[in-house]
Amino acid sequence: MKKEKMQKIYKIIMLVILTAAITFIVTSIIMYRALEGENVQYVTTDNIGKTFQMFHKFIEERYIGEMDENAMLESAIKGYVAGLNDEYSEYITKSEMEEYLQDATGKYVGIGVYIANNTETNQIVVLMPMKGSPAEEAGIKAGDIISKVDGVAYTGEQLSEASSALKREEGTKVQIELLRDDQVLTIEVERREVKVNHIETEVLENKIGYMQISSFDEGCYEEFQQKWQELEAQKITSLIIDLRNNGGGIVEEALNIADTMVEKNKTLLITESKNQKEEITKAKQDKIIQIPIVILINENAASASEILTAAVRENNEKVTLVGTTTYGKGIIQTIYSLTDGSGIKLTTSQYYTPNHNVIHQVGIKPDIQIELPEGKSFYTVERKNDTQLQKAIEILK
Repeated sequence: MKKEKMQKIYKIIMLVILTAAITFIVTSIIMYRALEGENVQYVTTDNIGKTFQMFHKFIEERYIGEMDENAMLESAIKGYVAGLNDEYSEYITKSEMEEYLQDATGKYVGIGVYIANNTETNQIVVLMPMKGSPAEEAGIKAGDIISKVDGVAYTGEQLSEASSALKREEGTKVQIELLRDDQVLTIEVERREVKVNHIETEVLENKIGYMQISSFDEGCYEEFQQKWQELEAQKITSLIIDLRNNGGGIVEEALNIADTMVEKNKTLLITESKNQKEEITKAKQDKIIQIPIVILINENAASASEILTAAVRENNEKVTLVGTTTYGKGIIQTIYSLTDGSGIKLTTSQYYTPNHNVIHQVGIKPDIQIELPEGKSFYTVERKNDTQLQKAIEILK
């Protein structure tokens, strides 16, 4: 009897914790916003708490297995946020949050490979291995399909789970099954710390500088400054900035780079949030880069890439856009850190170009529309056959 009484007390305590935890999530966000000096409207969570109490009681009375309260709570919160039907908003668990922060700094433990979901085949495709990475050393190539990681099969829809499986602890090994043409290959790769290089540069013919920016992670602007100085020292007379397949990153990094190519006090970005009027971001410094510029864009250039493209193109008459229309992601997400180490990512604002053009679900059209050869992608096309790059060189000659 004493044992049954103790179990009943325990269940009541857990029920209270479950209800309080939901309230905690909302309160944590409110307190976070309050610390930023914003006016906060407190919300009522009574209905949420009562609903969860009802479901908890119903499941507890009928379910024959063990109840993992923490797992149920995380799933409940994830589902609640998913109910927004916004593909960019999500609840982030503590372990996922650590991964997010690692990715944002451009340094993490893994094999060093860019992967994506091929939505047509629902497969995970390798976009390219990072230079000097364990993946490149192991012979993984652009176009390979990752079908299994450590014996577990993954589809394209499970891209996030596959990515996490590839990372793990430094020094450990991962077995990857690849599909390459008609072959099935099994490769073992050792995980190690990988530092992402955001920018690759070189000098092409006719003193044309070439700068490929792969993402706008933390430190990208600092790296841009260094790379620009190196190109400038080689006395380049024009510049190609390649943003193809750059899915974005930290907006501030992109704006700082745009600032170097735009006259001081010119508008770089217009943002509009739910409860605020439009906020205008302007160039803070005198224009540094004075030479003609071609920006290469394609359907996979998104978010911060589009912000940079629009800011520079609409403020600089020496800029030409070449390629295909960009992705069209004109909304910005904010990641809020909660006190338990988890977080929530929410779509908090929409942005417009300096000329107040809408980008979301529209994209940015190039001045010169040109496709890559049929069957080729940015990662697989040879330079001599890269019609977009060759057009940029032709323009700058």
